[in-house]
Amino acid sequence: MVDYHASNNQASSGGPAVYMDPREQENDWDRDLLLDPAWEKQQRKTFTAWCNSHLRKAGTQIENIEEDFRDGLKLMLLLEVISGERLPKPERGKMRVHKINNVNKALDYIASKGVKLVSIGAEEIVDGNAKMTLGMIWTIILRFAIQDISVEETSAKEGLLLWCQRKTAPYKNVNVQNFHISWKDGLAFNALIHRHRPELIDYDKLRKDDPLTNLNNAFEVAEKYLDIPKMMDAEDIVNTARPDEKAIMTYVSSFYHAFSGAQKAETAANRICKVLAVNQENEHLMEDYEKLASDLLEWIRRTIPWLENRAPEKTMAEMQQKLEDFRGYRRVHKPPKVQEKCQLEINFNTLQTKLRLSNRPAFMPSEGRMVSDINGSWHNLEGAEKGYEEWMLNEIRRLERLDHLAEKFRQKATIHESWTDGKEAMLTQKDYETASLSEVKALLRKHEAFESDLAAHQDRVEQIAAIAQELNELDYYDSPSVNARCQKICEQWDALGSLTQSRRESLERTEKQLESIDELYLEYAKRAAPFNNWMEGAMEDLQDMFIVHNIEEIQGLITAHEQFKSTLPEANKEREAIQAIQAEVQKIAQYNGIKLSGGNPYTTITPKSIDDKWHKVEQLVPQRDRALQEELAKQQSNDHLRRKFATQANIVGPWIQTKMEEIGRISIEMNGTLEDQLVNLREYEQSIIEYKPNIDQLEGDHQLIQEALIFDNKYTAYTMEHLRVGWEQLLTTIARTINEIENQILTRDAKGISQEQLHEYRTSFNHFDKDHSGALMAEEFKACLISLGYDVENNKAGDAEFARIMGIVDPNNSGAVTFQAFIDFMSRETTDTDTADQVIASFKILAADKNFITAEELRRELPPDQAEYCIARMAPYSGPDAKPGALDYMSFSTALYGESDL
Repeated sequence: MVDYHASNNQASSGGPAVYMDPREQENDWDRDLLLDPAWEKQQRKTFTAWCNSHLRKAGTQIENIEEDFRDGLKLMLLLEVISGERLPKPERGKMRVHKINNVNKALDYIASKGVKLVSIGAEEIVDGNAKMTLGMIWTIILRFAIQDISVEETSAKEGLLLWCQRKTAPYKNVNVQNFHISWKDGLAFNALIHRHRPELIDYDKLRKDDPLTNLNNAFEVAEKYLDIPKMMDAEDIVNTARPDEKAIMTYVSSFYHAFSGAQKAETAANRICKVLAVNQENEHLMEDYEKLASDLLEWIRRTIPWLENRAPEKTMAEMQQKLEDFRGYRRVHKPPKVQEKCQLEINFNTLQTKLRLSNRPAFMPSEGRMVSDINGSWHNLEGAEKGYEEWMLNEIRRLERLDHLAEKFRQKATIHESWTDGKEAMLTQKDYETASLSEVKALLRKHEAFESDLAAHQDRVEQIAAIAQELNELDYYDSPSVNARCQKICEQWDALGSLTQSRRESLERTEKQLESIDELYLEYAKRAAPFNNWMEGAMEDLQDMFIVHNIEEIQGLITAHEQFKSTLPEANKEREAIQAIQAEVQKIAQYNGIKLSGGNPYTTITPKSIDDKWHKVEQLVPQRDRALQEELAKQQSNDHLRRKFATQANIVGPWIQTKMEEIGRISIEMNGTLEDQLVNLREYEQSIIEYKPNIDQLEGDHQLIQEALIFDNKYTAYTMEHLRVGWEQLLTTIARTINEIENQILTRDAKGISQEQLHEYRTSFNHFDKDHSGALMAEEFKACLISLGYDVENNKAGDAEFARIMGIVDPNNSGAVTFQAFIDFMSRETTDTDTADQVIASFKILAADKNFITAEELRRELPPDQAEYCIARMAPYSGPDAKPGALDYMSFSTALYGESDL
């Protein structure tokens, strides 16, 4: 408030003096209005320019400040322009009384605004008293241009000075301490402009020793670009020891008002930028979630058919490759997807927390990409995966059995085909028609031996047919060729039977004519044939392939082999006895002078062939010994692998279970601050991660077991599948627990929740979480609210309040309240957030109070990316005052927060 009062020291001219309120001015302002000529000149120019800056809005101006206000008309017009109010209708007469009345109307209006005018009368203004007129204009300037300036609750002058000091503080050679000397070099004016419009002035090129250039530069730029008229002459300021404070203050106040609107717009733009940055970040997180969810679901979609494909391969090599592919899937491909799934849930929870904290609507992923959808797909994946490895191992066992049977079939078929080679030709020859009696008898005996041999081979044919049948039943891939070969053998066998019967009948018809028979040859043939068959069977058994899966089975084979070796001495005696018969034949023939023409007519088995086969049996026995011992060593190695895996598995399995239980306890305990808990959990997580080499070691041992085709392990109840699932659950659980603490910190910091409040919330929550499940059922939650002072007792009002709260903390009606939902509710009840109303108000400032905003205004006031973000999302404005290109910022702000916020 300005107070003009009479001075105790009258001017020499006798004119009245005008003083300012001492609360508004420095001590040296307590002086009269007898200005020195330099100050008066500066005030005339400055006040005139200031008045014209307002009068031109009404289409007029003044030339001489003491003359042009004498009739009061332009004075009243000036007051109406700067105040925006209507004054009483002026009197249009040209008489002195009319002029005095008009000036009094102006002075009365000034007084009505709380300004105390002393010693300023209408007569002095009408008479053209320059000093009184300047004092009156100064009063108007103080009241309407300076009085409302206040920075940190300072007075008008001090507020304006503090504003100047803050704006020019960063500039070299500028030190604003007052409104006279501090402005003489012109740098302070240039600094004010550069601070707000840096593109208008190259401040670094200005020199402190060139004040005229500096002042003129500032005055010209202000007039040209800021619409601030030139109110002073640079020469007058430079050539005056102490420039006039009123002139400087008046001019500087014009800068304040010119830039205050920009400051207000800057504040509004900052608020909008902050809100848009939050929205852009949230949308980026949503896009990341959608992409990660889509990629994971696509991977699951591609993987499930592969796991569900139980079409068996044809060969062991193909099935083992299938098993290797599955092993790679479990160890290489799936673990990153487990981490992606866990990270997806963490990102979803973090995003929802950020949305709640920024008062935004909850994020709803696109259809089919909810966390529950992903969990469902993951459950389907694990369902498809379940039993896949067991199926492959069973298939490998089946193929192993098939390969064994197929090789056995081929071996026996080859032996049989080798035996039958030439038999049909032998049975169809007519040699007996021209043979002597002895020769016929010999042929008959030979045929009897052949029949004995044929009967001995019946078992092999039946074995071949049985093996072929088993291969068919086990769906052997090459069954057609096996069946064809088996069919050929059977047909040949039937043909041999028919031919044998036919030849026997032919020989028996002539047997009565042939009586001579060599008993020794016959005995030899009869004993040699079964012994020969025994040796062939022994060779076949010694070369027979075997397959075992444990030490007990190989030890059984070794025992059987030892039993076989124990029969060799008796067999050798039989061989020697058969050879003795042949020796006796030679002895009798030699003794009786008989010339033997050829070999034994009753058999093709020669003594040499018996010895050769006997030597072959002797060679095969140690080979069989070595093969059995090698297999025993292999099974002992397999047993070592079982024990090694079991030893480690029996340590890792309980360790995983213990860690899961410890995490469960940690999640409900409250030791230290959230940051302490987070540090402890991360250290705990690191200790778990450092345990990973033990899992890798188990994986390596498990791979060795599978490569060795070991299908069981009696030393442990843990399988690699169980341990993998436990390890993945352990990593997921600790990651989720850490994420819960991070979200609590995020909520606490964003909502201003104290550590004590958070501790109180956790204590109350844990107290009623009796089963330590991490969630409260409805009745438990009600008891918890009552303990915190909420009126939710069992009455109509309490039930309604409880229903309202449950709608907030459990929007999906699951019947359970998590701790995160609980603290979100408590923080929402106790803290404030930015609102849609605040954003709408900020946009209204940028739009100059219009109900719409233009793209040009957005690009001018906001950073480029955020301006384009708004333009792309704002709908056209369709209100009654709509203009082309108008954008609806109100509906846009509403959409940011959801309709319910407004």
